[in-house]
Amino acid sequence: MSELLFEIGTEEIPAGYIQPALEVLAAEAAKKLNGLELAFESIRSFGTPRRLAMAITGLQSRQADRRQEHIGPSKKAGFDANGNLTKAAEGFARSRGLEPGQLQVVTTPKGEYLMAVEDVKGQETAVLLPALLESLVRELVFPKSMHWADYSMTFARPIQWLLVLYDGAVVPMAFEGLTSGATTRGHRFMAPEEVEINGIDSYLAALASRFVMVDPAERRAKVVEEVRRAVSERAGAQGAQPVLHVGLLDTVTNLVECPCAICGSFDRKFLQLPQEALVTSMREHQKYFPVIGPDGKLLPLFVAVNNTRIADQALAASGHERVLRARLEDGLFFFNEDRKRPLADRCQELHGIVFQNKLGTMQAKSKRLAALAGLLADRIAPELRDDAVRAANLAKADLLTTMVGEFPSLQGIMGRVYGLHDGEKPAVAQAIEEHYLPIRAGGEVPQSLLGALVGIADRLDTLVGCFAIGEKPTGNKDAFGLRRQAIGLISLLRGLHISLSLKAVATAALSGYAGVIEQKPEVVNEVVHFIRLRFENEQIATGLPQELVEAATSVGFDDPIDCLRRIEALNQIRGQENFGILAGSFKRIRNIIKDNRTTEIDEALLSEPAEKELFAALVAVRSKALPLLEQRAYQPALLAMLEIKNPVDRFFDAVMVMAENASVRQNRLNLLTALGELILRVGDISRMHVEKE
Repeated sequence: MSELLFEIGTEEIPAGYIQPALEVLAAEAAKKLNGLELAFESIRSFGTPRRLAMAITGLQSRQADRRQEHIGPSKKAGFDANGNLTKAAEGFARSRGLEPGQLQVVTTPKGEYLMAVEDVKGQETAVLLPALLESLVRELVFPKSMHWADYSMTFARPIQWLLVLYDGAVVPMAFEGLTSGATTRGHRFMAPEEVEINGIDSYLAALASRFVMVDPAERRAKVVEEVRRAVSERAGAQGAQPVLHVGLLDTVTNLVECPCAICGSFDRKFLQLPQEALVTSMREHQKYFPVIGPDGKLLPLFVAVNNTRIADQALAASGHERVLRARLEDGLFFFNEDRKRPLADRCQELHGIVFQNKLGTMQAKSKRLAALAGLLADRIAPELRDDAVRAANLAKADLLTTMVGEFPSLQGIMGRVYGLHDGEKPAVAQAIEEHYLPIRAGGEVPQSLLGALVGIADRLDTLVGCFAIGEKPTGNKDAFGLRRQAIGLISLLRGLHISLSLKAVATAALSGYAGVIEQKPEVVNEVVHFIRLRFENEQIATGLPQELVEAATSVGFDDPIDCLRRIEALNQIRGQENFGILAGSFKRIRNIIKDNRTTEIDEALLSEPAEKELFAALVAVRSKALPLLEQRAYQPALLAMLEIKNPVDRFFDAVMVMAENASVRQNRLNLLTALGELILRVGDISRMHVEKE
């Protein structure tokens, strides 16, 4: 077994590109090696702003010799009436490098065919590597790529060198002006010279000695260590702690090769800014870590992570402080200017912000949100109606503030802050912020029902409007983030246990666009189906079997919370032996009744003891199950339905459903249909039946 070391040396790659590129590099390398039938033990990726690299250990030194079988024309087409090979057979043999006489006749499920057996000699790995590695470089995709010099290829940033070592020897590669070698480069400023490498261990040691931490996980841990050290040295006695935001940690890790943290300070007057605004200013624009005290409140401190070791840390800190001071002065000015006008006064100016070219302005959207939020409140919490309408009217007003213009991620947050300053009810101000939650899948959901109502209205308005004008997600295209909107809607309903009719609310949302877009009823069904697919994927991702989830959603998804209850009931009961048998019987029932929808049963036509017993059992089970179903107590209802298993079995053993007498036949179909309708109140359990081999 051998080892391969491959490094692409570049100009500084944007931090957000690095980790995805490393994941793709390792995954594609594994896929290509598997495709070439080359075994390996492990693939480890490394990356810094100036390099993307991978180390493969236990790499098979050559392909195994293999035998390939190729099926050609049928025997009938391969031989003529005299038993001689036809031109089709001879052409097939030549295409595989064989003499016609070397063809064999084999029997396949489709009949007898000609087969060519080809003995393929395995190639040396060293011979295969240049093409494989070049394809890896050319196929890496970045959010934005660039051309340089006169070369045709694109990459995140210009490639400066290629290190390619296979068992310590250089693998010759040359493309687009690049030539592979055995050298890498250390830190751009502290050790920029080239250094020769002879293997993976040599690579790691050489870079470590030249101020490059090439392993992202180790570098991330070092960033954390450095940030904590800097705070401890500056204000550790005060119980100060850095705020180690995960996203900022990931970014800073991929901005540096040699982390060195410095703790600076800023004027206390800036603490009058909302904490979120201060944190955002430091994190998004300067990539600084905020610092908090024991009470969780911000201290006038920050931590910057440099890419070089600095002798005069006080001088370096003062440089960072000057940059941050200018940014915070702007923020404080914007904050004070914004508060001179109440949010409510800005609402009329929302006509200047386009929501979507075909769907009108943010002002029109705000009016639709107010109407829809009021309708939702009427159905769910009538006492919240006035507050829901007020919050919906103000929900988008902070988009016109200079703070949100400068820091878009503060939308909603500044709405809450300014709302409280204007004297709005705290619940209304909170709802302005919360209607954006959850921001991402798995994110925090609103704490208040009021915020959830406005959030539901916002998402359904967007979904219905975009679907109505044909802006539906296709493949990777989702310009308006509709998948995220649907997932957020599901999270809202689930997180606050809000039970509602999606169709009814989506219909109301569509009517809000009257006079703007055509009122097509099918749009509502498309939106609900779209949400259902996101719901199913989410449930299956938790580990539930697909057939269980679809058993519940296939019979009704208008109310996702009700659907969740039915899924839970089916999941709790599916392990019982009787349930598996009943699911099989129900599948048989579904096949027999087909499109029959009539459930009226004439007792006078029940002649066989088994069908009389089944009817009596149905009546008894319905009396138990229907009240439970009305209460949405689905598990007890299913347990009651299990009592019908034995009568169903005896019915199928003793009764001919498709009797010659049309009335008797229809009556028996109606009996089975009535039984089926009862079970379908919970789910189509026929989907959960597994045939035993």
